[in-house]
Amino acid sequence: MSTSDPVLQRFRLGTPWQAVDPFLFVAYHLDTYPEGNADLGPDASISDRPLGQDFGSPSGWNMYHGQTVPGFPQHPHRGFETVTYVRQGTVDHADSLGATARYGDGDTQWLTTGRGVSHSEMFPLLHRNRPNPFELFQIWLNLPAASKTADPHFSMFWNENTPRHTRTDDAGRVAEVTVIAGHLDGVTPLPPPPESWASNADADLAIWHLDLAAGAQFELPAASGADTNRVLYLYEGSSVRIGETHVDSGTGVLVNASAPVTLTAGDGGIKILLLQGRPIGEPVAQHGPFVMNDAAGLQAAFDDYRRTLFGGWPWPSDDPVHPADAGRFARHPDGRLDTP
Repeated sequence: MSTSDPVLQRFRLGTPWQAVDPFLFVAYHLDTYPEGNADLGPDASISDRPLGQDFGSPSGWNMYHGQTVPGFPQHPHRGFETVTYVRQGTVDHADSLGATARYGDGDTQWLTTGRGVSHSEMFPLLHRNRPNPFELFQIWLNLPAASKTADPHFSMFWNENTPRHTRTDDAGRVAEVTVIAGHLDGVTPLPPPPESWASNADADLAIWHLDLAAGAQFELPAASGADTNRVLYLYEGSSVRIGETHVDSGTGVLVNASAPVTLTAGDGGIKILLLQGRPIGEPVAQHGPFVMNDAAGLQAAFDDYRRTLFGGWPWPSDDPVHPADAGRFARHPDGRLDTP
């Protein structure tokens, strides 16, 4: 590679996808769920699956930790944020703050766990007469030490309100960018939670989803911070040329963010998740669902959870789901109801 090559590092996309400061990792879920049944689970046999730990993707889908409905029943978090962007399918959320929601099909939930929250994330299969395809990115974004014990915060970014930036060239080739965080060419994103690293004006944080048709080009602008990290996850399609460097799909790419670079999609088009931000630059100590700065912080997190359960669990089961005919909604901890 020449010194002008914008590609600094490549890595294969594993499970989960590796990330760089200020991000922790990306969990990508792609499941070809079948038709649903009356209980909002799969209308297919699950008797031979290791229920509670079903991650092997037999038949192209998983139950994960779910017993009846796929998903992740009640579990705790502290010290970071989850940004959950659902491309297809539905998520039913409930948490120890009393918040609950149904969202999906382009919606994003942004949860600052702060000093501690327990939540469940279930994937109800709402369609009984057709398959239920499901695609979700869950991005773990670290919090600086000053915010790790902040009050938890729950935000919903509805698909209808999420800004998009579209370019069409003279040949009709389209490049569309969904802007979840970070300004792009005059497009202003929805405001991030108040304690998020993304709320720091100097964080230079961006979460963009790029969908480039075959041959389409898109110029990534230079980042504003000299030390900003920028990673492209090429997760679907054929390939992309980053500047003059060819990279196949299924690859993560750390790129030089200090100068603009043109992306050119290959013959099969390309879909890319882009994460960027200036590093927090603090020690990271992680154990399971807790992300702190040191071992003492982790021990305090476990002790506090055992003592308080982060506020308890106000729901009748560990894996609550909403009625099949419930639409998309978010009920916040203060009782406020938010709908698209």
